[in-house]
Amino acid sequence: MGRDSDADGDADGGLSAGERDRAADEGSLSAPGGEALPRVLRSFVDAIPTPALACDPGSLAIRAANPPAADLLDRDRGTLTLMGLDDLGEAAATVAGDPIGAAVRAPPDGDGVTRFEWTVASAPMRRLELAVRAATVADREWLIVGLTDVTDRVTAEERLRSQLRVTDAVAATVPVALFQCTERGTLSRWNDRLAADAGYEDERLSGTALTSLFDDESHDAVAAALQSVYREAENAECEATLVTRSGERVPYRLSLGPVTDGDEVVGAVGVGEDVTEASLREERLAVLTRVLRHNFRNDLNVVTGFTQRAIGEVEDPTLAAELERVVDTAERLLRVGETSRRVERLLADRPTPRPTDLADEVEEALVTVPSELRDRADIEVDVPEGITVSAVGYLAEAIAELVDNAIRHGDADRPSVTVTAAELPSESWTSLVVADDGPGIPPVERAVLTGEETPLEHASGLGLWYVNWIVSAGGGGFDIGESKAGGTRIEMELRTVDGE
Repeated sequence: MGRDSDADGDADGGLSAGERDRAADEGSLSAPGGEALPRVLRSFVDAIPTPALACDPGSLAIRAANPPAADLLDRDRGTLTLMGLDDLGEAAATVAGDPIGAAVRAPPDGDGVTRFEWTVASAPMRRLELAVRAATVADREWLIVGLTDVTDRVTAEERLRSQLRVTDAVAATVPVALFQCTERGTLSRWNDRLAADAGYEDERLSGTALTSLFDDESHDAVAAALQSVYREAENAECEATLVTRSGERVPYRLSLGPVTDGDEVVGAVGVGEDVTEASLREERLAVLTRVLRHNFRNDLNVVTGFTQRAIGEVEDPTLAAELERVVDTAERLLRVGETSRRVERLLADRPTPRPTDLADEVEEALVTVPSELRDRADIEVDVPEGITVSAVGYLAEAIAELVDNAIRHGDADRPSVTVTAAELPSESWTSLVVADDGPGIPPVERAVLTGEETPLEHASGLGLWYVNWIVSAGGGGFDIGESKAGGTRIEMELRTVDGE
């Protein structure tokens, strides 16, 4: 509690603030009872390099203050010695809610120090930590009070708590399991969905190794994903089988990412998803498409075989031409079935981009185009060596699909196809263009790429989707336009990467 004016008058003999400050400098102030404050007390406090005060144990009146304390509290030392310790702040109690006097006189810790925090100002907020130690100076006991400004720490902690509240709210809302692992791969935080999926109480999950939640066959895959995160600081995914507390085996998909402190990986965060329903649906769709594709191919082969026999038997040229159209249509549908198989494989593999030599991919693509097609077309290639792009492993198939389509649907006696590549001025992208001199892609077929439901006039629609998906999986772009020769110009924009 602070001293009243009478007490102040008795203590300083009626000096002005300036005179009192000078007197304090000379060590000639009076202590309660009229005794002069010992010069050694002032010297003792001044010798402390951090903000410090000396207070009377009974009244908590401030008797000495060093320069760092005056700077911290933004008051001159003379003014401070006119105050009581509990006059320094607006709040009458500590952060813990104890009265200041009671906090000062609380039992000390093992080092003989009593510590507490006190909000001394609210706008803007100012928080101090006080460390109080009893000391005997000049045969008399004093309270030496160390002051530390902890405002920045408190502000940072509150900001972190606010972020954690938002994180917890998100974690409680999303319909997937979220979790955090320590640098040792043990669970440190998680949402209710993970606990529900695993069937364990929070106490059981705390400190549990993430790998221990999965069966023996999945253990290595989960461990490898964690190692990729910790060692390479890269995101990782894996499929695993979660074993619940009751022994149930649940198909699970894990996505993991690093938590970093500067350049050091200090933990991992992850998302887990029960894919039981998705797995069943994918399995049933896969069976359905295999059966349909098998029957589709077999029946079309029958149609093609009988039609070709009929062509050899008929003498009417008009009828023979119509039968040839039946064969062409059946072959196009067979190619649609083959493309659908490749699309299914692409979607199942979920490939990741990698650095790819573009010239090698173009060369591989042209080799895979059927020789009978290559022989009846003029194919010109201008792809510089040394261009490395980011692409999935199916890029050659996409290029081959475009060249194949250009030749098959060309209306010239000898279709012309060009494959060109150039690094764009931004140096971040490379343009790969396949152009032809054919009739162009009908608007109704281009609309397939926009998601509009329209009939196709020939079989390249699914092929265009396949090419688009391959390019998009590598982070690239896809565009259809008109070539200089009036045909189709398809441009693939691929990210350029350092090939070293």
